[in-house]
Amino acid sequence: MRIVVAHNRYREAQPSGENTIVDAEIAQLTAAGVEVLPFIRSSDEIPSMSKPAKALLPISPIWAPKAQHDLDRLLVEHRPDVLHLHNPYPLLSPWVVRTAHKRGVPVVQTVHNYRQVCSSGLYFRDGVICQDCRGRALGVPAIVHRCYRGSRAQSALMATTLAVHRPTWRSVDRFIALTTAVADHLRDYGIPDERIVVKPNAIPDPGTPAPLGEGFLFLGRLSPEKGLDLLLAAWRRHPDGALGPLRIAGDGELRPLVEAAAAERADVTFLGPLDRAGVRAALADSAVVLATSTWHDVLPTVIIEALASGRPVLGTALGGIPYLVGADTPREPAGTGPAEVASAVAGDAGGAAIPDAIERGEAGWVVAPDPAALAAALPVARAGAARLAPAARARYERTFHPDVVTKRLIDIYADVARSRTAAAGDR
Repeated sequence: MRIVVAHNRYREAQPSGENTIVDAEIAQLTAAGVEVLPFIRSSDEIPSMSKPAKALLPISPIWAPKAQHDLDRLLVEHRPDVLHLHNPYPLLSPWVVRTAHKRGVPVVQTVHNYRQVCSSGLYFRDGVICQDCRGRALGVPAIVHRCYRGSRAQSALMATTLAVHRPTWRSVDRFIALTTAVADHLRDYGIPDERIVVKPNAIPDPGTPAPLGEGFLFLGRLSPEKGLDLLLAAWRRHPDGALGPLRIAGDGELRPLVEAAAAERADVTFLGPLDRAGVRAALADSAVVLATSTWHDVLPTVIIEALASGRPVLGTALGGIPYLVGADTPREPAGTGPAEVASAVAGDAGGAAIPDAIERGEAGWVVAPDPAALAAALPVARAGAARLAPAARARYERTFHPDVVTKRLIDIYADVARSRTAAAGDR
């Protein structure tokens, strides 16, 4: 099987999980025997472009002529089975979908954000969830609020691009939704169920989990949408030391907030930014990983890292977090009678009933993004960590292991290629 993987890399100065995932996926596909033809552009190329090329940049999100020419030549020369698109902005343009279809090549796109509708791709503005552009022919609110790169002009260009390419996106043969929440977003956009598949990202297997550590770990970007204010407000509702240690790792604009909390309380430790060895050590030292995002976080990789390390997760019930911990569908307890239900629920809290606001999933718990709800969930998670740790690792092995995810991706390619061939035969 021969696959073109198309991706516009984000600038290296802004570390991108999407770049990392694309690189890993190419490596995993190649190891599985798939011939991968990378069609990659990078936003780091822009400063060194010629003046004529830079003059065309304002239209490139709508139509990037050089990218279309280069892609067309690659398709004619190599005759791939499928084109797999990730990020098209700004140097590829969604027009690559049309270029592939012109040559009879079906297109799969992994949806990493909400940019079919939202100019910033986040559904998040001024510290709160925002979906003002949903259902609009043109995202005027994005222009008014300068949602794309803080520029009204660039926001107008992106909003126009999204309007122009609505038919383009709706022609994609198969969308890969990273979670059930992304699948819901695509349905709301008008994509039929039969063209949506849920396939998460994978991370390499770190091996047999270390024995469960103690306390909680927050690992990620120290920025407002990650919910650090929420976490610290909930933590302060408990006496110092009552929950064991809280370790916070990462860097970002809210670093002073974290440093102040660590100075204020003996049970809060700021670890700073960590390398891979440091991340593994922090996971080993902890019992529960926290994912307290206050936006519809698409697929926080830290949760998959936690599950791979056999650590259950306490998160907010937003975006892809419920899916990742297995709390996105109703889960019936083993028995159906009131006594059996009460027993199953109490098991997570060391014999105490779990508050109704806390939903337990296969590998963790989710709550509303509210300080009181999160504060109530912290002792529940602490008491239930040992019980859910084996389930966390099992969920990783079954759903997020590279072998499982790569096989699923290859099956998607094969199905799309067969469907396109059958449709061509019917014409």
